[in-house]
Amino acid sequence: MQDGFFMPDIDIAVGELSRRTGCNIETIRYYERIGLLPKPRREKGGRFRRYDRDDVARLRFIRRARQLGFALNEVRALLRLARGDGEHVRAEARGIAATHVADIRAKIADLQAMERVLTEAICECDGDQRPRCPLIEVLSEDSFPVAESR
Repeated sequence: MQDGFFMPDIDIAVGELSRRTGCNIETIRYYERIGLLPKPRREKGGRFRRYDRDDVARLRFIRRARQLGFALNEVRALLRLARGDGEHVRAEARGIAATHVADIRAKIADLQAMERVLTEAICECDGDQRPRCPLIEVLSEDSFPVAESR
């Protein structure tokens, strides 16, 4: 019940699930294969996948988490936590989010370092009479002033 009205369950096909969530059909199938979404019910001799309100809510949750940059293993952990309640759930979710924010900040720092290197190389290209392109020289160097790929 919601707002005093009975909310009937829904029974939709994968195309409608895609439309309601903004998630590509192939991505939905991928999430099913890796277990982020449960295997759908089948009707009509097992040919057609059928989804309900819980599937819509779960896929929206997954999509929002992915839009915020959470990795699939983090999404899986957050889905597990979403079924729980209490301080331990909040603490674990907070920990996952804090780690993710630290990763985002590290990526931002890497991007800023890349921007500096490229901007300097572009500036050196302007009116320079050197025989080699400064950008090509930067790309040919052994060291690069950004963190290693994670």
